[in-house]
Amino acid sequence: MNLQLVFLTRGRITQRTNTQSRNPAQRIKMGFFHTCFSKLARISALKARLVGNPRLSITANHLVLFAITCTLLSCQEQPKAGDNEVFTFENKHIVAYVMGTRKWVNIEKNISKITHINYAFADVVDGEVVNYMGNDSANFAQLNALKTVNPNLKILVSIGGWARSKGFSDAALTAASRQRFAKSAVNYLERYHLDGLDIDWEYPGLPGDNNPHRPEDKENFTLMLQALRAQLDTAGAAYGTHFLLTIASAASEAYLAHTELGIAHQSLDFINIMTYDFVGGWSDTVWHHANLHSPNASGVTARSAEKAVRDHVAAGIPVEKLVLGVAFYGRGWRSLPSETPLQNPANESAFSLPYHRIVAQYEGKNDFQRMWDEAANAPYLWHPNGTFITYDDPVSLQKKAQFIHENRLAGAMFWEYSSDTTGALLKVLADELFE
Repeated sequence: MNLQLVFLTRGRITQRTNTQSRNPAQRIKMGFFHTCFSKLARISALKARLVGNPRLSITANHLVLFAITCTLLSCQEQPKAGDNEVFTFENKHIVAYVMGTRKWVNIEKNISKITHINYAFADVVDGEVVNYMGNDSANFAQLNALKTVNPNLKILVSIGGWARSKGFSDAALTAASRQRFAKSAVNYLERYHLDGLDIDWEYPGLPGDNNPHRPEDKENFTLMLQALRAQLDTAGAAYGTHFLLTIASAASEAYLAHTELGIAHQSLDFINIMTYDFVGGWSDTVWHHANLHSPNASGVTARSAEKAVRDHVAAGIPVEKLVLGVAFYGRGWRSLPSETPLQNPANESAFSLPYHRIVAQYEGKNDFQRMWDEAANAPYLWHPNGTFITYDDPVSLQKKAQFIHENRLAGAMFWEYSSDTTGALLKVLADELFE
């Protein structure tokens, strides 16, 4: 007899149910009862099949009784959800970028809602990974201490970023420079007791912030990631663990054309797509900066989170390795000439602001009106004086979480933790993604 017929396992839920509108404690309770009753129903069906065979009836009854006992014992303890509950069932990733130069309000209270922290940033100088902030050591100690609250938390250092990507092209240029870079990165990881590395090269083969770049970056980026993966695996074998390797990718066709992510993803645990900053002070047109969908097929208004995911999949990346970026901040313009700001010409008054300021000073206040673009699945604020603010809010994050579930993405990433001191946006992600 095949013992797999008796020892039943819980399958992955592939459809969203009405339990997802409940809070985490209710979801856990419903999942608990669903699991127990499902197991008992399957055991009953198994017994009916087995007892119909006279040669197996005695053995089947004994085995089914044993299985029922095991099921009841496994269902005996119900998990409880609280402010510091560590959810251990099939969660999505929630990746928080945390800047070392900012205050992390209530991070201990909120840490159970986060699966990975990407500490921003380390620099690349003379081909090696180095600190550039004087408080990095103390910051890593504080982050590692959070594991007493959330033992499953993974802490990575994000290397590079917009302003710290000038050393990547040289570091990736030759086999010797790649080995030097990888060795220094692993040494950095070991020094601060980290769980992995996040490479935020902005961008291979492209200037970014007036960075050195060359056509060879396309292949060299792949080779650099392979060198990192090899040295992380060697270190992981010595420590008896798996060290993570991730990247931050741009939500643009140009980025994908200058990389080989269809090959490079084999070295990576997952990829955080920066699906925000579609527009800003550099743009000619006023539009959403983090919209989920787009009603148009071309131009700046064609950019969307959905399109970025579709483009990454077309480049050869498994969708299960993709993490969708969301924004904990907004962008805007002042003195726009029209009462319908979307797709108007942009001016030089562009600004950005954190989500907690949007809520405290603008949303529903001082004649600011919240609008919803159904086609883009994105909110925005509009004031009669011509001020426009594009941002993510709890409603748009619920839509994005649903998109993540329906399309089997790995989870959500957000920039940046300190931009929402209300905790509202992180709560929505945890409520929706921790099933």
